[in-house]
Amino acid sequence: MASPMAQLLVLILLFFWNTPALAGTNDAEDCCLSVTQRPIPKNIVKAFRYLLMKDGCIVPAVVFTTLRGHQLCAPPDQPWVKRIIKRLQRQKQ
Repeated sequence: MASPMAQLLVLILLFFWNTPALAGTNDAEDCCLSVTQRPIPKNIVKAFRYLLMKDGCIVPAVVFTTLRGHQLCAPPDQPWVKRIIKRLQRQKQ
């Protein structure tokens, strides 16, 4: 018979296997795990998108896409992030 510890491990693994964020049934796999506090140079950013808690993300973030295609996570409440977003929105118009 399996030990209680082994049974507990199996239950934990089954829980995480069936969790939507890990099973791929929502967009949580696109979430940022952390955000940079250092300002990103505005001249290397070409696009942005929001990843918020209502989208299933634990860390709310603005994801900036650079000219080279890299994706950088930034905190949405920082003034430098808001300035980059405003600049990108003005360029789009």
